[in-house]
Amino acid sequence: MWFLSREGTSGFSASSTAEDVTQGIDGSGLTAIVTGASSGIGAETARVLALRGVHVVMGVRNLEAGRAVKEAIVKGNPNAKLDAMDLDLSSMASVKKFAEDFKSLNLPLNLLIYTFVSNNAGIMATPFMLSRDNIELQFATNHVGHFLLTNLLMETIRKTARASRKEGRIVNVSSRRHKFSYPEGIRFAKLNDPSGYNSLSAYGQSKLANILHANELARQLKEDRVEVTANSVHPGLIATNLFRHYSFLTGLVGLVGKYVIKNVQQGAATTCYVALHPKVKGMSGQYFADSSIAKASLQANDAELATKLWDFSLDLVRRGSTPS
Repeated sequence: MWFLSREGTSGFSASSTAEDVTQGIDGSGLTAIVTGASSGIGAETARVLALRGVHVVMGVRNLEAGRAVKEAIVKGNPNAKLDAMDLDLSSMASVKKFAEDFKSLNLPLNLLIYTFVSNNAGIMATPFMLSRDNIELQFATNHVGHFLLTNLLMETIRKTARASRKEGRIVNVSSRRHKFSYPEGIRFAKLNDPSGYNSLSAYGQSKLANILHANELARQLKEDRVEVTANSVHPGLIATNLFRHYSFLTGLVGLVGKYVIKNVQQGAATTCYVALHPKVKGMSGQYFADSSIAKASLQANDAELATKLWDFSLDLVRRGSTPS
């Protein structure tokens, strides 16, 4: 469709693929962690980064599926450097173990990329559920796990940036759905209240949190004069099974998907662009869509809300759960 081919300020469009936006870029010597890499845009992100020479550590909830993806990538690219490691972002214990296991490898860390994919790293519009840490599941998986892992690996990515003199990059995959969170943005006092729960608003809340997290992290990194950036991206509407809790949406995707919905190769483009492209150097605290800077919501740009979320999240991970 014509609107998918309109070029943005980067020179790329919604129809550009992850391979398109990284063409000619040499990622040799870089190490990346990519969550949600057992399928969907996470797997495609891992594949394309490996294609450009990046050593990719795939954080996956299902190790069998992760290893199958690794084998498929290596079959198409025998030079690919990939590792699959167990990671359940909904569990603080799993996140802490992943961080410990990664540090034990003594690898550098240049890129930390949080993608989403159903049945693995990210979830969308689920019925009300609590994580094993007693936190609303979408918020736990799509935000708290990211926040904790970033904090645990921050010193590693800082050291890598200093030692390599190469900019470190943290990329949060958010969604345009962040504009449709609850009216107050983040329901700090009612996070676990099932009576006011709306599955799509809760998903929007978790995606809003992704942007607020990246923005506050970017502010802190700039203040510390560390050569590490943090940005958030909207991958576009992608034909994955994220919609499995809404049968009518699944039907709609099947009916009109080929006209308005991106494929996985296009859906991974903005993530790969922000992770690798030299044009993004020095950019931090930005929100990207279709491989160009885009406009996020007013709530997403609320610095006070970002600081409040940071403090709230820090308290959550220190206590290990929400108060009963």
